[in-house]
This record gives sequence, C-alpha cells and structure tokens, in this order.
Amino acid sequence: MTFTFELNQARTPFSVRNRVGRLLWWGVGGLFFKPSPRNLGAWRRFLLRSFGADLGRQVQVYASARIWAPWNLQMGDFSCMDDDVDCYNADRVSIGKNVIVSRGTCLCTATHDHTDPAFPVVTRPIIVHDNAWIAAYAFVLPGVAIGAGAVVGACSVVTHDVSPGEIVAGNPAKTIAFREASVVRLK
Repeated sequence: MTFTFELNQARTPFSVRNRVGRLLWWGVGGLFFKPSPRNLGAWRRFLLRSFGADLGRQVQVYASARIWAPWNLQMGDFSCMDDDVDCYNADRVSIGKNVIVSRGTCLCTATHDHTDPAFPVVTRPIIVHDNAWIAAYAFVLPGVAIGAGAVVGACSVVTHDVSPGEIVAGNPAKTIAFREASVVRLK
C-alpha cells in the first residue's frame, strides 16, 4: 500500500520580521513571562510593552496567558486577561477599558479559507469594547466585535458581533438577555 502526500505550497502571510519577532517573544516569554510570580503584573506589562503591546493603566495579564504577537495587542485601563487565555492575535486584538477576559478563553483572529484548495491563512481583528465580560472558556472567532457592557457566557462560541449590553451564551452564541443601560455605561 502506497500513500502519497501533497505538501501545501501556500506561502505564509507573515513577514520575516513577524516570524523573527514571534521567535524572540517565544524565547523571552518562556524565560521571563511564564515563570513570573502572580503578583508581578508590572513586570509582565513591561515585557509585553517591550514587544509592542499597547497597554493602559493597571492592566493585568496573568503569566499563563498565551499571547501570540504582543505587537497586535491593545488593552485599555483596568482590563484583565486571566489564566490560560489563548490570545491567538495574528491580527489586532483590541480590548477596551474595564474588560474581563476570563480563564481559558480563546481569542482567535486567524482561520483558513476553506474555499481555496491551498487553505491560505485569513486574519480579521477582534474588538472587545469597554465594560464587557467574556466568561470562562468562551471562544471568539475572527472579525467579531463584542459591544460595550456585553456578556459572553461561559463555554460560548461567538461567531458574530455582540451588541452593547447583550448577554449571549451557547454554541453558537445566541442572545439570552440584555443588561440595563445604566450598567452598560462606563462610570
């Protein structure tokens, strides 16, 4: 029995600079970011900023969070990326102020074009607006915007934009309620 494998000849959409940057981040992250104690948030912010992350005041990114490309990350004041968050930011991930991205969430900005036999990589940014909460183990797909004050339920798969104040849950995520306007607005 003979098997024939065809190698995918599609070129990577990522520049040499991007690939070298990710290699350096992988090394620095593994040596200095991942092993840092929980209370050294300022040290992790310093490392992320050194690699181009745009971070507001008192941002908290826990050491077990995986950030693919710090230069594609923006987080507003007082936002938090909890333990085991997978921030696969091949494209921009913009997180507003006072946002919680809970444990185990995956923010995925890249996919493959299934209509092309070469399966080329396709990237689209993710935007999470102020005062939103993405609960544990949610999965946010490329190109999705989470509105201000919105809540994404635990283990939800977000395939489309979530309106301000909307509460969604499930797979795929569907509207289950809305938050009061006074709660949605940032104080």
